[in-house]
Formats: sequence, C-alpha cells, structure tokens
Amino acid sequence: MSDTLIQALKELIFNACNVIDVEPEELGPDDPLTGPDSPLGLDSIDAVELVVEVQKRFNVRIDSRERSREVLGSLNILADFLRRQGAA
Repeated sequence: MSDTLIQALKELIFNACNVIDVEPEELGPDDPLTGPDSPLGLDSIDAVELVVEVQKRFNVRIDSRERSREVLGSLNILADFLRRQGAA
C-alpha cells in the first residue's frame, strides 16, 4: 500500500470536503469515508463533491451511486480502485 497515495487521498478529502473537526492522522486507512460510522461526518453532498474531485484529479470515471458508495468505503478501497483503473 502506497503511503504517498493514501496521503494524497487524505489531503484531497480534507480539502474537498472542508473537514475541520478531525485531524488527518485520525482517519485510518480502513475507516469508512461516509456514513454513520465515518469519523469524518461527511454527508451525501460531501460524497458527491468527493467523487467529482477524485474523478478530476485521477482522470477516472465512477459511474453510479452504488459504485460511489463502494469506492468510498475507505481510503484503502479508494486507493485499490484507483490502482485497478491505472490512475495511481
């Protein structure tokens, strides 16, 4: 697992979603990024913004709501998705 990619994803998430109540170090690689168990407190609008930013930054397509939920499962899941797409 590339620490560089995980760090880049953390920065993207914290910047795109204006996360201020949590420090990046508090987000573990397997913590959910969205939903009630997420330490980030992101809502559905944040999730949409995050998907848009990931698509722009990594030149990938996340083509459905179900796929978005799956890909935003955690930092590790998102990083694995990007690697499979050849984006990272």
